[in-house]
Amino acid sequence: MDSLSRRAFARLAMALPVAGGLLPAWAQTGGTTGKVLVGYPPGGTLDTTARQLAEAWRKQGRLYVVDNRTGAAGRIASSQLKRERPDGSALLCTQSSALTIYPHVYARLMYDAAADFVPVSPLVAATCALAVSSVVPASVKNLQDYVAWVRRSPASATYASPAAGSVAHFLGYQLSEAGGLKLQHIGYRGSAPAMQDLIGGQIPVYFGFVADFLPYLQQGKIRILGVTGDKRSRFMPAVPTFIEQGFPNIRGGESYGVFAPPGTPESTTKALYESIAAASKDPALLAAFEQVGLETYTLAPDEYAKLIQRERESWGPVVRASGFRSEE
Repeated sequence: MDSLSRRAFARLAMALPVAGGLLPAWAQTGGTTGKVLVGYPPGGTLDTTARQLAEAWRKQGRLYVVDNRTGAAGRIASSQLKRERPDGSALLCTQSSALTIYPHVYARLMYDAAADFVPVSPLVAATCALAVSSVVPASVKNLQDYVAWVRRSPASATYASPAAGSVAHFLGYQLSEAGGLKLQHIGYRGSAPAMQDLIGGQIPVYFGFVADFLPYLQQGKIRILGVTGDKRSRFMPAVPTFIEQGFPNIRGGESYGVFAPPGTPESTTKALYESIAAASKDPALLAAFEQVGLETYTLAPDEYAKLIQRERESWGPVVRASGFRSEE
């Protein structure tokens, strides 16, 4: 999931400094530089999201550096957060699925998704979309066409996602169930190899993120049949949602947000949120995210906490019904 638009993000990351100034909530403890934990390598989606935020904070006079703790699908960094001081000096930037889907997927999660995080605010949203390759007949123009085609061509009843256990994986499962199909899932290790196989026609269908597809749309090698947001994507305004096409329960995507350690005072969380809200108005940050198909948005800490809880509860039955479980 961290490989969303990896090349585009890598170009952005190369131009970004790793630090930013000082947040009053923890300056009194004697700290000089805070850190933002990221569970993936430099150049990936989450890493560059965190670096963009750090750069926007630097302009506010707040110093943070990105601390990459890679491995275990981001769970190492997530589990580290609970061991940090609850004073705002250490934060985590991660995808929402780490708290909403992972608890239902991983047998050894390494953290308590409800107790070990204090949600501060989302920073960007990534909408999912369903794309088909050139091996799918041109007559397949929408989701209903796709369902009918799979029923006629059961040998093509496969779909790919950037990773097993990802939000895209389970959106595909929901489509399979809603359409009365028996789609077999192919989990890749990131979007880059999946996109290569989609463009090459090795796979017929890929559930990925809007940002995965933007560089290829004008080439005519793929077609987007639907997006999974509550409304159409601003980056693909001509593509209808799943809801519009008769699949009202297939919706979802990722948010990339900021979390503080458990026990962080409400005053500190509020100050962090206000600094993120201010950073989200930075023209350079807005332009950087728009360039790679991400929409910037924020929520107050209590609203973000409620959203995370609702999504965790809603994904539980879906994951259990799919039968997927990781023993990692």
